[in-house]
Amino acid sequence: MIRKLLVANRGEIAVRVLRTCRELGLETVAVYSEADRDALHVRYADEAYPIGPPPARESYLRIDRIIEVARESGAQAIHPGYGFLAESPSFARACAEAGLIFVGPRPETLELLGDKVAARRLARRLGIPVLPGTERALDDRELLTAADRIGYPVVLKAAAGGGGIGIRTARSREELEAAIPLARREAKAAFGDDSLYLERQIEQARHIEVQILADSRGHILHLGERECSIQRRHQKLVEEAPSRALTPALRKRLCRAAVILMRAVRYVGAGTVEFLLDPEGRFYFIEVNPRLQVEHTVTEAVTGVDIVKAQLRIAAGRELPYRQWEIGPRGWALECRILAEDPARDFAPSVGRIVRLREPGGPGIRVDSGICEGMTVTPYYDSLLAKLIAWGETRGVAIVRMRRALDEYQILGVTTNLDLHRAILNSPRFFGGQVHTRFLEEEKLVPPPPEDEEVLAAALTAVLADWRRRAGSRREETVSRWRLLGRWEQML
Repeated sequence: MIRKLLVANRGEIAVRVLRTCRELGLETVAVYSEADRDALHVRYADEAYPIGPPPARESYLRIDRIIEVARESGAQAIHPGYGFLAESPSFARACAEAGLIFVGPRPETLELLGDKVAARRLARRLGIPVLPGTERALDDRELLTAADRIGYPVVLKAAAGGGGIGIRTARSREELEAAIPLARREAKAAFGDDSLYLERQIEQARHIEVQILADSRGHILHLGERECSIQRRHQKLVEEAPSRALTPALRKRLCRAAVILMRAVRYVGAGTVEFLLDPEGRFYFIEVNPRLQVEHTVTEAVTGVDIVKAQLRIAAGRELPYRQWEIGPRGWALECRILAEDPARDFAPSVGRIVRLREPGGPGIRVDSGICEGMTVTPYYDSLLAKLIAWGETRGVAIVRMRRALDEYQILGVTTNLDLHRAILNSPRFFGGQVHTRFLEEEKLVPPPPEDEEVLAAALTAVLADWRRRAGSRREETVSRWRLLGRWEQML
């Protein structure tokens, strides 16, 4: 039995897990750094304990301190969320040694899947297509030789990587020579391992992933696929489920491949198998993320399955309450990641105090947020503030709802990427489903840095619009309601 659970994370994912725990009647424990003393997840939990200074390595990555808090608070289980220690075999093993339930895969599974090169070899042995590339980590000279053999462009990846970190694309030998030291430093800083390998770059690839649930009694099922093709520097921005790119037959083959791979490693828990899809409809395995994904929300929206609840059920040794034939997508869902970044200034992180927050609502809208008014966004952690999810009976309805929700969303005090999301959702190519992993580069939707006069004009416009709303004035209609109705009917 799990009666009390500690969430070893922060931000929106900590709040997300805490909410499911409250629904299940579980007592909850939060941990926080000095920078997060007033954070939303700290306020939401039943108990909260400080674990160190702001830098993650001195707080959220302190295995010993987190285990100590779990014992002190009387928690029986620890949920790692994503990031930080979620994929750490050492953390999973420390939990087991302390008599605590780790809500995630076994340590040996994390070790196997944490080595991306080993995971590629396993997929190849199982007959699952993989991209042309190297079968082991290489030194600098070997990487250059292998790239000449594979052919440019190539993708340089961290063997211990995840979350888009430690990835560089090279279209020539010169670019690869420049990218290798950068990728090694990034991989060493993020994972403590600077091993690198190569894969062939697929032009106009789509990023498709399959959500898996597996219990300790041998039951394994998939919850369908998500598409995560709209990315910025290999970091996902917009996700949707299902994918327009898959035919029923291709979807069946892709999901079957994901189940075969996870069954081969005797996987237990929630996990994601990631693939690239080329323009000819061929898919290639790239990696497994053995944890809860940021974008799990769109799968929840179209299947009705609470994935966090399923994780807790599996961790408690219980059987999954579903069978494969019971799981199927209903409608369409989109997710926009709301980040404290400035797209006009090369996505520079933004910090400051949130002085005004207005979150959208209404039919089909969900907000998973880790912020509140008065909270300070610091430079110590990931820039993700919240996730905005829209569901609709069709993709068109989901897009219309997302557009409306983005227009309602207000965050003042820090710069966000809300305007970029508005541009993406209004792009004809996005509406037509013509997306791939270089969509942002090709569409050039990122605005140039505004001039000082433009900033002042925008501020005055915002103040005037707010004054008019408060005064009750109505904007003159410039678009026929009948035309809007016609557009709506075409989307149904």
